[in-house]
Amino acid sequence: MKTATKALLAAAAIAAIASPILAQQRGQGRLPAECREEIMQLCGTQGQADRAKMRACLREKAAELSETCRTELRQRMEARGGREGARAGQGAGRFASGRVSSTVVYGDHLRQQVDVYTPNDAVGDAPLVLFVHGGGWQMGNHKATVQAKPQHFKDRGYVFASAGYRVLPDAPVENQAADIGAALRALRAQAESGGFDPDRIVLMGHSAGAHLAALVASDPQYAGDAFDAIKGVVLLDGAGYDVADAVARPTMELPTLYRDVFGTDPARHKALSPIAHVGGRDAPHWLALYVAERPGSKAQSEALAGALAKAGKDASAVAITGTDHGRMNRELGTEAGKAQTEAVDAFLERVFS
Repeated sequence: MKTATKALLAAAAIAAIASPILAQQRGQGRLPAECREEIMQLCGTQGQADRAKMRACLREKAAELSETCRTELRQRMEARGGREGARAGQGAGRFASGRVSSTVVYGDHLRQQVDVYTPNDAVGDAPLVLFVHGGGWQMGNHKATVQAKPQHFKDRGYVFASAGYRVLPDAPVENQAADIGAALRALRAQAESGGFDPDRIVLMGHSAGAHLAALVASDPQYAGDAFDAIKGVVLLDGAGYDVADAVARPTMELPTLYRDVFGTDPARHKALSPIAHVGGRDAPHWLALYVAERPGSKAQSEALAGALAKAGKDASAVAITGTDHGRMNRELGTEAGKAQTEAVDAFLERVFS
């Protein structure tokens, strides 16, 4: 099945699952598509047959939704007189992710923009953490996946930014990496108004976003003259740093995903594998976190970190227990995600000390 068809089916499946649970009373309208997708990523399919389970999930995890989605959800549920909506909104308010300070547009496509979250007391020399969302290279949203991260990093004195980029079928992986590079250059051009140091940047990515962050930080063609500003890289449970291995590994989760996204050309596999570029310029500091129970992510993270360390870079792969692929990202910056949060905070302090 072609990638474009699969992407359409995936979107249709999300809509089909979300519609019975997230549809609103007549006159209220449905939640925006981006918010429905975010809720399905957060709560999975557990609410398909039981609306109470979906409401319970939202009460428990409302703090992990984006500010936009929390507001949309609260307004609609309060309009219906739902006590669950009021409680979800009140609970989420304590963990607000912070308002977007500015949006940098770096291309003509709607996805080619970056949201910037700047601390109120930023004086122009704060480091920047640039986040790259996941989604299997064919979905995901830079607004919906920030959760508690903006406020957490702002509280620690960093400027946080979340990059959108084109996805399949509009753009192959090469163009996605080029988008991240273009976003990086556009951000640096507006560093003064954004309150951060253009030469002190860490890339952070989750899942497919971890692959893209690693590729941009190991292959200078994508970031161009902004490459040397990348001082460090944080990878959250990626499993595609060696594309050929990911495609061929019998135990790899979703093996057909990698074949559909990266094709069958060995030369392309190598070109899009961060591990194949190790030993060149490479960013100086790397932290690869992986879910301890995911063998594919473990193997790929340890292989990349090992190759980087052998090449003389500061690189480590760290297992995180008691979490899963989605929670690794969603809970970063919260008490529930204490293990990955502490690992990332310690890494950033070392990079920017």
